[in-house]
Amino acid sequence: MIAFVEGRVVTLAPDSAVIQAGGVGYRVFCGPATLSALREGTDARLYTHHLVREDMQALYGFRTTDELGFFELLTTVTGVGPKVALAIVSSRPVADIQLAIMQGDEGVLTAVSGVGKRLGARIVLELKERVSAAGAVALGGPLHGSSESEVSAALQALGYTASEAREASRGAVAALPVGASLEERVKAALRVLRRD
Repeated sequence: MIAFVEGRVVTLAPDSAVIQAGGVGYRVFCGPATLSALREGTDARLYTHHLVREDMQALYGFRTTDELGFFELLTTVTGVGPKVALAIVSSRPVADIQLAIMQGDEGVLTAVSGVGKRLGARIVLELKERVSAAGAVALGGPLHGSSESEVSAALQALGYTASEAREASRGAVAALPVGASLEERVKAALRVLRRD
């Protein structure tokens, strides 16, 4: 698998960039925000998801590992292919989308082209279940006395790096009253990440 592509940006198209690395030109599909940060003739690094199917191979590129991790989490949802996942990740900061999913705000998802009401509801349902199944956070009810490590684990399950998760969880735990639920602390940590 190709974890990232680093090299010179050769060409930019409306939906992709060609990055020359080691004498090979890699076509990497990207969202508008990622593409707008690239310039032809300059060096860039994109973290990639390497899709391999019987009939095709494709690379999807992201500026950060957070975006990549969340894209990969989205593609586990029934009915969410790579194009829809890319559109969702590209629609707004990852922390905003995650916070909306945790709050059950399907409107943030349905505002994305290609995501209808039914798919938006499925994304919310399946991602809440995934985070819960990972043992990171149970969103079904309040959990009292949760620690920084639990908040950090929940953020890592959502695709953040360990250092980002630790930093955000410290800020969230310090800002909330003692006895706040794990869900409240994770939401506060996502708000901290959104401000970065």
